[in-house]
Amino acid sequence: MKIDPHDLEHLSEAKTFPDKTPYKSLSVANVWSLAGRPGMSGREIEIVALENGIVPERYARNMRTFSLEDQAALLRARVGVVGLGGLGGTVAEVLARMGVGRLTLVDGDRFEESNLNRQLLSTVDGLGQLKSEAAQARVGRINPSVDVNALTEFVTADNAGAVLEGCNVVVDCLDNLRTRFVVEDACRRIGCPLVSAAVAGASGHVTTIFPEDTGLRLIYGEPGQLPLKGAETALGTLPHAVVFLATLECAEVVKVILKKGSLLRHKLLVADLMDGIVDIMNLR
Repeated sequence: MKIDPHDLEHLSEAKTFPDKTPYKSLSVANVWSLAGRPGMSGREIEIVALENGIVPERYARNMRTFSLEDQAALLRARVGVVGLGGLGGTVAEVLARMGVGRLTLVDGDRFEESNLNRQLLSTVDGLGQLKSEAAQARVGRINPSVDVNALTEFVTADNAGAVLEGCNVVVDCLDNLRTRFVVEDACRRIGCPLVSAAVAGASGHVTTIFPEDTGLRLIYGEPGQLPLKGAETALGTLPHAVVFLATLECAEVVKVILKKGSLLRHKLLVADLMDGIVDIMNLR
C-alpha cells in the first residue's frame, strides 16, 4: 500500500522548536497507527513524512543540525555493526536513536558477568543471553522504525562479505585484532567504508578507512604477526572509555552517510581519558 502524504498532513501537529521556529510534527503513536496497515513500515512512513516537510517527533531534536533531507538519508542507510559488546552495544543504541534506518548487527557471543561493567546491553537477568538477540530487542524498544537484521554468528573470512553486503558503512567494534583485518578486507571487497575503534583501560583510538586506503596495517602492522587480543588484556576496559570511543564511531558513521564534516580518514584519534589527552595523528 502506498503512503498518502495527505494522511500524514492530516495527522501532523503544529509545534515549535526551542528557538520558536515552527514545524509540522508526526508523533510516534501516529507513525505506528499508519504502520499497522498492510505494506507500510514505520521507516518508510517517516521517510515520506520528511520528504513532505513533516518531522517525525522522535527526530525533532536532530533538526537544525540535520536537515529534513539529512534525516531521510539516515533512515535510508544501512550500517553494519560487527561485535555487540561494549563498543557495539553503545553504537547500536546511538544509531537507533539517531534514526539510522537499517542495522545489521553481528555477534555470536553470549553475555557473561565480566561484561556488566561496560556493555550497555548486558544485565544481571540477561546473563547467558545471545548478544545479537539482546541488541535486536533493545533497538526495537528504542526505535521500532529501525529495520534490524540480527545475525548470531562470528565474522570469518568465509562469511564476512555475505554478512556485510549492502551496508553503506561498517563499524568495527571487535576485541579480536585478527578479525578486524577480516572485516577490513571484506569492506574493501564490497566497496564499503569502515569505522574502527579500540579501547584499553581508559584509552582508545578511532579511525575511518575507505576501501582504497592502507588502513589497519598502519596502526597494527601485518595481521599474521599479531596476537588475538590487544592491550585490553593487560589494562582491562573501563566503561567511560568505551562509551566515549563508541560515540566517536557514531559521529564518523553519520559523516560518512551524509558526506558532511571532516572525517578521521588517514587519521587516528587517540584519547587518554585518565590524563585528559586527545590527539590526532596522521596515517600515511
